[in-house]
Amino acid sequence: MALWKRFWLLGSAVWVVVCLLNAFTIIAFSEGEAARAWQPLALAVAVPAALYCALWLYFRLRSK
Repeated sequence: MALWKRFWLLGSAVWVVVCLLNAFTIIAFSEGEAARAWQPLALAVAVPAALYCALWLYFRLRSK
């Protein structure tokens, strides 16, 4: 596995844990504001996916 993929995996794991903690905190302590928790959950998926695509494209173009 390429080094950038290992770092991406590590960073993504940290990012997802922080986003999940944020979402669960919103659900636990904000009465009636559970709909706000969807934004951190969406960011937990979207940001690592976008970063992977950007890094993959960068290293793909750089290798040619």
